[in-house]
Amino acid sequence: MLRTKHLAIAASIMWFAGMSLGHAEEQPVELQIVNAQNKLFGVHPGFRSNHAKGVVVEGHFKASPEAAKLSKSVIFNGSTIPVTVRFSDSTGLPNIPDGSKKASPHGIAIKYHLPDGNDTDMVLNSFKFFPVATGADFRDMLLAIAASPAGAPKPTKLDAFIKSHPSMPAALKTLGTPDSFADEEYYGVDAFVFVDKAGKKQPVRYIMAPQKLVHISTEEADKKPPNYLMDELPQRLAHGPVVFHLKAQLAQPGDQTKDATKPWPADRPVVDLGVLTIDKAVPDSMEAQKKLLFLPGQLTPGIEKSDDPLIDVRDNAYAISFSRRSQ
Repeated sequence: MLRTKHLAIAASIMWFAGMSLGHAEEQPVELQIVNAQNKLFGVHPGFRSNHAKGVVVEGHFKASPEAAKLSKSVIFNGSTIPVTVRFSDSTGLPNIPDGSKKASPHGIAIKYHLPDGNDTDMVLNSFKFFPVATGADFRDMLLAIAASPAGAPKPTKLDAFIKSHPSMPAALKTLGTPDSFADEEYYGVDAFVFVDKAGKKQPVRYIMAPQKLVHISTEEADKKPPNYLMDELPQRLAHGPVVFHLKAQLAQPGDQTKDATKPWPADRPVVDLGVLTIDKAVPDSMEAQKKLLFLPGQLTPGIEKSDDPLIDVRDNAYAISFSRRSQ
């Protein structure tokens, strides 16, 4: 069930979007982003404007003792927390082949169902860092791609964007095509801040690590059925659970937290926060995912936003997309 807060956010964004009738540059950047996604991928009623194709599964999370030392959040108190998880392909194309390069980055979104009836969310993807740092840059990237179809005169608008944003091709180089959603590593490119029981704060970035990481070649991916990732995960779960380890990379003094294009040095400590166990495929995944809204900024006490502007941008863009697909 969606929280009342989810519906209130979506309703207010839908109203605001409907009232934003001025020039495009006067509209909120989140609305411009969703409009740009619709321009690039087309409008597909009932589907997300990005990461349209996905599969929903269920399981639970159990935190490690180390997690409770870093954060007072209820999800890290060592109890068993039920979760709903959605894995997805990139783009707003509901029928994109799972093995397409355009289907990367693949995503994982986790909704933790708390004892008090509320939820908290995490949204990660297979980028090791994000291609752009701001909502405006993300909008411009989408528009540049849309304006640069195959055969467009060179240099294209995308060529110009890449030249001015070298973080974009660098981020794309970190991607691979997995043999299974269960064998991919996912990253929380935005920084968050853990708060412990004494009030001490620690900036972190999430990593969702599989038991094994398996990427396949472009040639192998091209030979796969178009829905191989969507079909394989339920088949795997019929034979046993899928396990991930949620980890946190810890920032050190001086590490910036506001730019998702800049990863922290690889020598920063990484702490195992606990085990995510997925053990059930949702029977009607297509219907279930239409009702789900994952908000990266929907947090519990013990986890706070950093100064990364993309967190709020993502929240608002996801809510706009939810309001449109719910109509």
